[in-house]
Amino acid sequence: MPQEREWIKKAKKGDVAALALLIQKHYSFVFKYLVKVTMDPRAAEDLTQDTMLKCMENITRYDGSSAFSSWLITIGTRLFIDKKRRRKREQQWLLKEGNTRLLRWQFESNQEEWPELLELLSKLSVDQRIAVLLKHYYGYAYDEIGEMLNIPAGTVKSRVAYGLRELRKELDQHE
Repeated sequence: MPQEREWIKKAKKGDVAALALLIQKHYSFVFKYLVKVTMDPRAAEDLTQDTMLKCMENITRYDGSSAFSSWLITIGTRLFIDKKRRRKREQQWLLKEGNTRLLRWQFESNQEEWPELLELLSKLSVDQRIAVLLKHYYGYAYDEIGEMLNIPAGTVKSRVAYGLRELRKELDQHE
């Protein structure tokens, strides 16, 4: 470990060879950890490389309060969590976009007009879209909608208000 501390000091001062030795020493350890986290060797390889890149970019931030390997594990874990969150958001967006495109295609293939309102409604969250539709398209009262959705009437009012605000914003952008 005394040798590793020396490498860290040198790497923090810009010694590329010392940084390379640190990365070489810890690469396998980080990779094996990330394989267990991801359960996917290819994803683990990508994350390990990203981890080492972050290490290289931020070596001066390593303060020695934990083991160097722990610092690398923290970087790798955070990168994994961030990637997972990003992937989840992308999948939700793709699902939403795919459903909207499918609906539009169904309308157009039946020679029906794709109402601009459907396009605008597709941009609302599901909760807002349901509240706006039940209130303004189907004419239910806030209390009735609240009972249907098992939520307070105040929450329904809030969703309708936010939904209408978003629709107005979208309409203003289209004009």
